[in-house]
This record gives sequence, structure tokens and C-alpha cells, in this order.
Amino acid sequence: MSAAPAAPAPSPLGKVRKTPFWVQIVAGLVLGLLLGYLARALDVSWLTSTLDTIGKTFVQLLKLAVPPLVFTAIVVSVANLRNVTNAARLAVRTLLWFLITSLIAVSIGLGLGLLTDPGQGANLSTAGLKAPDHAGSWVDFLTGIIPTNIATSFVEVNVLQIVFLGVVTGAAILKIGEKAEPVRKLSESVLDLTQTALWWVIRLAPIGTLGLIGKSVAKYGWDLLGPFATLTADVYVGCALVLFVVYAALLRFAGGLNPLNFYRGAWPAIQLGFVSRSSVGTLPVTRRVTERLGVPSEYASFAVPFGATTKMDGCAAIYPSLASIFVAQVYGIHLGIGDYLLIAFVSVIGSAATAGLTGAIVMLTLTLSTLGLPLEGVGLLLAIDPILDMVRTATNVAGQSVIPILVAAREKTLDLAAYDNPTGDLIDDAPAAEAAVVAA
Repeated sequence: MSAAPAAPAPSPLGKVRKTPFWVQIVAGLVLGLLLGYLARALDVSWLTSTLDTIGKTFVQLLKLAVPPLVFTAIVVSVANLRNVTNAARLAVRTLLWFLITSLIAVSIGLGLGLLTDPGQGANLSTAGLKAPDHAGSWVDFLTGIIPTNIATSFVEVNVLQIVFLGVVTGAAILKIGEKAEPVRKLSESVLDLTQTALWWVIRLAPIGTLGLIGKSVAKYGWDLLGPFATLTADVYVGCALVLFVVYAALLRFAGGLNPLNFYRGAWPAIQLGFVSRSSVGTLPVTRRVTERLGVPSEYASFAVPFGATTKMDGCAAIYPSLASIFVAQVYGIHLGIGDYLLIAFVSVIGSAATAGLTGAIVMLTLTLSTLGLPLEGVGLLLAIDPILDMVRTATNVAGQSVIPILVAAREKTLDLAAYDNPTGDLIDDAPAAEAAVVAA
């Protein structure tokens, strides 16, 4: 009897595919830092250009999916609320916890700013700075929610308007009922298609990480951080406090859960948010890890997309509070207790202005204009914005998963067995169509 033929040795590409996804991203991060350092130290222009192109291409691919992803995700999540027991109560409690954690985050930002005085001794010249071409204001924010042209909202990727259209469409489907079922099914199909295509892009995250990190190091280096050292440290410390202390405490004391299991299960989404700097681009991964941690799919399909466009503890709470104090101190403007309360109000209520896209410039201009601070101060922070945005987005993404878990735990609908044992690699949980491509 002849022996069974030996299994063929896995190809190098096969070995890469079997490597845990988080290991692939860390490898891309380390290699990007190394290549970026070499490009800057040796002045290798073609390497800098290549890293820049890789990073831009990855972000462009993520942004390409934003309009259909946000619209269909919101439509489906609102329409499917009819399948969720006590949907109204869940929605209210989700929003309430969003507001509570935003208030905690902005308080941490203000506290750090008052303790460290990030703008004192920055030695930054404000000569020649120009205000942004379009400054955010409350009037712009409120009137900008309603689109004047549906096509323009999608073409210009105005996420806030797309969210509005999605909510209205989903609510109309709920109202009409059976007659609107074809529209709901079509939205679900488009959402599945978009998420499958976006998953292929997410598989490129290690390469995108290499380009994004490498470009930042090659272009900015570390010298740029000198004048902004205190502010940069404040943002990272503030986000770390929210990410690892506040969220952990809420899970433990408000949800009765072991926080370590959350970080073990949600880390792929947090990590992807850090390198991609896009909450919306990370949405499919955030939803998948949230469901893997035991949140019912029907509730997760509402809470996670809702959070990806409104839950911004990093970009809309910690950062604008610290940046406002920084700008005021650079320009020698005194802020009183009323100003600090106004910062907290803007941060908690206006977080939807960030709309899940890369960067928090809209939120910062909204805060500065409300306080009457010079909008030229935005230009001071643009150079280091990519560095700050990584940790801000990671914090955003973590919060977008923590709150559904917390609400589900308090409602006794969380699968505790799944939460306590978040098994499997992120890629193993990919959609069937993507899994077939990986296996090919």
C-alpha cells in the first residue's frame, strides 16, 4: 500500500495569510518606521514619494467606500430596529452612554490642559497664519445637516448629510412596512457588497500602515514635535486614560465584565483605527469584533454604525478641549470658567460634526469659533495632526465598541460565554466571499 502523498509546503504568501492579522499590522508599522527614518536620514526622495503614494492609495480606497457604507449601514440599522426588543429604550440608553463618556473624556482633556499649560513656552510664530477657508459654526453645523442636493452629498462625501438621509430613509421603511421591504433588502445587499469589497481593502492594512507611518516619519521627522511636545503628550495621555482606564472601569463596575477580554477581542479594530485614522473605514471590523464579544447582531447593526458617525471621544472631546487651551495660550488669551463649560458643551453636543472621517479640523474650528478664539490657530496644529489623529481615532473606535457591550450587558442580552472567550483571528471571521478569495 503506497503512502499518502505529503502535503505541499505552504507558499510564502500562504504563510503570510496564516500570520495573525495584528502581527501583520505591527510588522508593517515597524518596517514603515524604519523605511521612513532611512528616507529622511539619507534624503531618499523616491522612497519618501513611494511611501506617500502607498499611504494615500490606502486611505483613498477606504474613503471610496464611505458614502455607500454609511448610507446603507444607517438605513439597515434603523430599519432593523423593528427586530430589536425594546428598540427605543436601547437607542436612548446608547445615546445616553455616548453623552456620559464624552463628558468624562472632555473633563480629562480640560484637566490635562489646565495642569500642563500646553501652549506656554511653545515659541511658535503666529505671523502669516491664515484662518481656514471655511470655518465651522453652529449655523453651518445645523443647516449643513439637511442637504440641498442628494447627489452632492454623496459626491462631496458629506457624511453628516449622508447620515441624515440614511436615518430618514430607514425611518420611512419602518413606517411603510411591507411595501418597503424590497428597499430594505436592496440596502442590505449593497451593504454586504460594500463591506466585502472594503474587507479586501482592510486586508491591505499592513501595507497601508507601512506607507502611512513611513511617510509621516520621512516628511515630518521627530524635530517637529519639539514645540508641540506638551500638547502631543497631553493628547496621547488623555486618550490612553480614556481608552485603558475609563472604558475599563465602565466595563468592570457598570457592566460587571472583565476589561481584559474586551481588549483581547476588540484589539484588531483599535489597531486598524490607529493606522487608518478613519472610524468609518474601520466600521466593518468594529462591528465584527463587537458581535464577536457577545453583542446581539440586531443591536450591534444599529449601535456600531451610529457610533462610527457620532461617538468621537478622541476627536470631539479630548482633542478640541486641549487644542482650545493650547491656541488660547499661544495667542495670550485668558479663558474663564464659562469658556471651559462652553468647551464641554460643544464637545458633548457637537461630536457629530466630526462625522467619522480622517481628522478633527471641523470640530476644532467649531469649538474655536464658538469660543471666539483665532481660527488661525488651526494652522498651527495642521503639521502634527496626522500624528495626533492616530491615537484619537483608536480611542473613537474603542468607544464605539465599548458602549454597545456595556448597554447589552446591563440589558442582560450580552452573550457572556462569547465575551469571556473572544476566539479566532480577525481574518478567520471574514465574510464568506472574502474567505474564498483568501483560500484561492
